[in-house]
Amino acid sequence: MLLLAAAFLAGCSPDADPIAPADGPVLPPKAYVLALPTRFPAVAAPPANNPLTEPGVALGRHLFYETALSVDRSISCASCHRQELAFTDGQARSQGVNQARTPRSAMSLANLLWEPRLTWDGAAATLEIQARTPIENPVEMHQSLGAGVARLQQLATYPPLFRAAFGSSTITEENVLKALAQFERTLVSSNSRFDRYRRGERTALSAAEVEGFVLFSTHPDGRQRGGNCGDCHSGELQTNHTFSNNGLDAIPPDLGLGLLTGRPTDNGKFRVPSLRNIALTAPYMHDGRFTTLEQVVDHYNEHVALNSPNIDPLLLNTTNDPLQQSFTLDLTAPEKAKIVAFMRTLTDSTLIRDPRFARP
Repeated sequence: MLLLAAAFLAGCSPDADPIAPADGPVLPPKAYVLALPTRFPAVAAPPANNPLTEPGVALGRHLFYETALSVDRSISCASCHRQELAFTDGQARSQGVNQARTPRSAMSLANLLWEPRLTWDGAAATLEIQARTPIENPVEMHQSLGAGVARLQQLATYPPLFRAAFGSSTITEENVLKALAQFERTLVSSNSRFDRYRRGERTALSAAEVEGFVLFSTHPDGRQRGGNCGDCHSGELQTNHTFSNNGLDAIPPDLGLGLLTGRPTDNGKFRVPSLRNIALTAPYMHDGRFTTLEQVVDHYNEHVALNSPNIDPLLLNTTNDPLQQSFTLDLTAPEKAKIVAFMRTLTDSTLIRDPRFARP
């Protein structure tokens, strides 16, 4: 494993300063050492003004589960991002305060350290920016961050935690967002059965699962059979980090990236999600229209709307028909079953049981 450590300031111990001022650090925050998987790609360092620290991550964990950040104190970040579901919520559209429903499903928070753009339409470039949106969104937590800060200031738990993390017991909006981002950067998923197979444990996968991996990774051209999945869900992170129209609708009811950019060429495009822990994150697609992995494979095999505007070219002229007379994949039922079996090997049971990520 590689180690990513945030820089920290040297200082004296709290015992050496028994009459520390009410504000200012008693002890400079210790760097949080994050173990990074050796097979994963290089990662950009956290923002220079928000290095990972042990008290910062601990504070972020508390805030992640804090219902005081919602207007009626009914939900927290963890309500839509549950650890046992790989930090999704099992719903097609997430439920916010007052039973309001979001227009899209909750994405997994695993391995966001490697994501250059966040959310289905890439609206946020950093976790610090993204963290504000669900708090203030009227159909999610529906409370200004300023009001949330005022609440936190009145709770006995938080001023000492903010002081330890940021040197002041006065809570600010900026530091709330920084702490949440620090915690979310530690949600690394890299210990599935497939990872163990990649690390050389050949018995980690069955013969059928290995065959499913080969099908998953192969782009069919009429000579070699494949499922065409790996073109977009590629590499160790199971995503190519792009935005794609995957042919869900001939006329997309949700314009996705196009709503953000205003460019017609982006209509119907959504972020390609990682397939890590995919067996835990149903229902699938941005609108949760598919409830099973079998339905997802059926879509790509038989139901892609080839006339959808801006459809990803990787979905065109892709077939297992040696005569090239069909633009559908034409996978057999056993082949589809093997692909699904492989995707189930991407579940990381360590992530969903790790006490570091659980409710404090």
